[in-house]
Amino acid sequence: MTTEPVTLRERPSGRMVDDFKPSLMVAGQHGLCAGCGEPIALRSVVEIIEELALVTRSVAVFGIGCYTAFSGNFDVEALQALHGRAPSLATGVKRAKPETIVFTVQGDGDMVNEGLQEVIHAAARGERITCVLLNNGVFGETGGHMTATTVLGQRTKNTLDGRDKDLHGFPILISNLLAQLEGAVYVARGAVNSAGNVARTRRMLKRAFELQAAGAGFTFVEILTMCPTGWFIETGEAPDYLDEHLAAVHTIGVVKDTADPG
Repeated sequence: MTTEPVTLRERPSGRMVDDFKPSLMVAGQHGLCAGCGEPIALRSVVEIIEELALVTRSVAVFGIGCYTAFSGNFDVEALQALHGRAPSLATGVKRAKPETIVFTVQGDGDMVNEGLQEVIHAAARGERITCVLLNNGVFGETGGHMTATTVLGQRTKNTLDGRDKDLHGFPILISNLLAQLEGAVYVARGAVNSAGNVARTRRMLKRAFELQAAGAGFTFVEILTMCPTGWFIETGEAPDYLDEHLAAVHTIGVVKDTADPG
């Protein structure tokens, strides 16, 4: 008895149903590690700028970090600052051209280590800029070592046993610190490790840019991002790791909102 060979039924090939790349991102590819949360955060920034029709008024000021490579992917005017100095450069742009929407893009190493005084003084002065912090607790672009925001127990390349309070001190909770300054009118901390948190972070960014457009004062959005390479974990474990470690200390939510945009 012979049988006919079994063949799989031919299936239609996959096809793109739409181009979901934001119009303000001029290139879809990047060189960041698999599972990195920074592209999600930066996509949210440009989508909100476009949603609020602020494209032609916006200037981005980039710090030094893995995210710096995205300065060439944005179809928005961009300036490159020295390590940690983005808030000062942004201040100069805003004071020279007050109608401009100016925002910084910085990592925790850039902002909280290299340039802590810059963002603190900008907030204290009530500069009408928006600072966006991408926080993963790792100096990703310059070696993967600990930053001032690394939480206790978190591993990095120079803290293989985890951050130790007796050796390294406690993490700086930058949003909580800035919220104490009268010049800061809006301070919030979001994350990009789930669809719900991305949506929540987008609302925070929208509020921050709306307040800047209304001339209210200094606004700040911290975004917790994944870094599986720097955390020594599998890519798929990174969203839960963020929840269990970073977000357990750098708690997600609006820390301060005292502005009246009217």
